[in-house]
Amino acid sequence: MAYNIISLKSMYEAIGEEETRKILDEFECPLNKDVEYFIKQKAIQFLKMGISRTFLVSSTYKGKNVIVGYFALTNKITKIKKSILSNSIKKRISRFSEEIVDRYYTVSLPLIGQLGKNYKNNYNTLIAGDDLLKLACDKVKEAQDILGGKFAFVECEDKEKLKNFYESNGFVCFGKRNLEKDEKEQNSGNYLLQMLCDLSNN
Repeated sequence: MAYNIISLKSMYEAIGEEETRKILDEFECPLNKDVEYFIKQKAIQFLKMGISRTFLVSSTYKGKNVIVGYFALTNKITKIKKSILSNSIKKRISRFSEEIVDRYYTVSLPLIGQLGKNYKNNYNTLIAGDDLLKLACDKVKEAQDILGGKFAFVECEDKEKLKNFYESNGFVCFGKRNLEKDEKEQNSGNYLLQMLCDLSNN
């Protein structure tokens, strides 16, 4: 199935905030409150502030284009504990990072901050999670073709299904990040797993 990627920035500039919000308000994701909250409440705000960029994914359904999912990208500094990485990943990531007391790498990496399917009218059935993640990774690689870099990471709830999903797509867990106060309403638990991927292998 063919998918189109629509930049929220381009949409916002073309049709304005009011019409853009109407489109985003149609997004439903009952399995992940944070994914739905972000697209409806934060995506435009973060666009204006330059914090992140959101991309809508559309496909054709019964003769019309519908939003089947979205992903949001940003750049974030994070710490990676060296002892949990394989020697091959250590060697590759050391080129893009700074060592701290020989225990951690501090590195600025692309973060796939949000990734979710649109469950309204069962549009979620029009795209597989693997395909949505690949579209996000491919967009990161487009930026890295210009700026350099090989790695990206995600932050997700500590749920076996989510962890298995990302591991099956080449991500490895490297740490945890405690939730901020305003994040706890939309997420379960007190932290998010952090998972790293070498995109040159994908």
